[in-house]
Amino acid sequence: MRAFLLAAALPLAACPTLAFGQAATPAPVSEETLKTVTKTLSSDAFEGRAPGSAGEEKTLAYLVERFQAAGLKPGNKGSWFQDVPLVEITARNVSPLTFTGAGQPRSLAYGPEMVVGTYQVTPRIDVKNSDVVFVGYGINAPEKGWNDYAGVDVKGKTVVILVNDPDYESPGLTGPFNGKAMTYYGRWTYKYEEAARQGAAAAIIVHDTVPAAYGWNVVQSSWTGAQQVADAANGHSDQSQAIGWMQLDAARKLFAGAGKNLDTLMAAAKRKGFKAVPLKGVQASVSFDNQIRRHASKNVVGILPGTQRPDEVVLYTAHWDHLGHCEAAPDGDDICNGAVDNANGVAALVALAEANAKAGATPRSQLFLAVTGEESGLLGSDYYGANPIYPLAKTVGGVNIDAMSMAGPSRNIVVIGKGKSELDAYLNRALAKQGRVATAEPTPQNGYYYRSDHFSLAKHGVPMLYAEGGEDLVAGGVAAGKAAAEDYTEHRYHGPKDEYDPKWNWDGVVQDVTLYYQVGRELATTSAWPNWVAGDEFRAIRDRSRATAQ
Repeated sequence: MRAFLLAAALPLAACPTLAFGQAATPAPVSEETLKTVTKTLSSDAFEGRAPGSAGEEKTLAYLVERFQAAGLKPGNKGSWFQDVPLVEITARNVSPLTFTGAGQPRSLAYGPEMVVGTYQVTPRIDVKNSDVVFVGYGINAPEKGWNDYAGVDVKGKTVVILVNDPDYESPGLTGPFNGKAMTYYGRWTYKYEEAARQGAAAAIIVHDTVPAAYGWNVVQSSWTGAQQVADAANGHSDQSQAIGWMQLDAARKLFAGAGKNLDTLMAAAKRKGFKAVPLKGVQASVSFDNQIRRHASKNVVGILPGTQRPDEVVLYTAHWDHLGHCEAAPDGDDICNGAVDNANGVAALVALAEANAKAGATPRSQLFLAVTGEESGLLGSDYYGANPIYPLAKTVGGVNIDAMSMAGPSRNIVVIGKGKSELDAYLNRALAKQGRVATAEPTPQNGYYYRSDHFSLAKHGVPMLYAEGGEDLVAGGVAAGKAAAEDYTEHRYHGPKDEYDPKWNWDGVVQDVTLYYQVGRELATTSAWPNWVAGDEFRAIRDRSRATAQ
């Protein structure tokens, strides 16, 4: 995941695991398992768990060991694995991103001022003297009557794009793009997809911390070093040659040199009917070599077969991968260990497997899926969604776990996409047992719904619950929760300091994993088929899918 909602790496004073005033009962999940698995997977020995690395091999072996010990069976026709064909592309000899022509030249250094890469599987990228066009938010949404590319031909050109949606600063959730709640049109992945459809040679997003939801340090650490893409027969030749980001200040200077005011253009781009603005006379160039390696990374698949309706499957997902070796910290540490992101989520997956196996098999099967390539664009879960081991029409629903909050117990839990599906009712019943409540995400403008593995299943119609530990902490309230989340994002997220801390308080994690256990257990026991609410973007897909299973 490119950023996280409320994952916070601040140890707080110990608090009761269960709700206030209730008698303490043993938690169904093991705190010791949560600690041990998180500590192991995030140790330096696993080298940051990059797909295709020695760290992957160690991760796979460890997860099979833990799944087997928990009581799971191999979930893919006798195998613990599902191969996910990937290509590792590492940019070498990256030139500066240079702009020549009107008011230029300007040269942006790779790393501190810009980052660049490619989806194309080719040994060399060389964009030369490509005309530059500002395309606002780079959105083409016919159903909304919005097209930032209308009236402009960008074939072979370099497009400069803003991140997020045009109405991300709205105070509420109404507007052409759901107000402050980011849509998929606001995601950086969409920006590159649309630029490629328009024929752009290069697509560069202007980084702005607030609408991006993370600082430049996150962009730099995530976009340098080896990058993973899904393997494709055409080598992604239909994609833009170069994709990347540039610093906001650098973009301002570029536009000023061309006689344009970027801030004025950014304001104009928020309004329907915006017309793309060529930077007349300005041309962009960038080049780099690609070190290419094809490999099959793996999803790890374990199952608890159902006793009565084994063909009906309840799904639990968490991504095992992280960034591997990354941009070094000042102390020289260059391993992005990913303790919160997402070693503790995988630990929750193992703890859920143990708890369910101990409680006994359910009428429906329960599938535990540790996926690869999330950090590279949900590659493992997307592959499963397109190539499901168990038919999605018979997949009841599921729970996705990504970056458990380490801030301690909370009075609430935040549901990303609250109100979208009938799974909310299952969660509410579990929350009532803890005296807690579900709340909507406080920062819908950050687009978390499209940034974790639940989305790969949701877009195929499978209802998936994605909930994070709340920010209304028992110790310190909302102010403490927000401070912890901001501290994590600024100092640890996608960096070498996302490391295991023996001082962490695990009470909140146990509390949250207990909720996931109860939701999944009910789904695996009932005969009901939860759906998306009427009018939701995924409802029609689910209805068509379920019709084939009748």
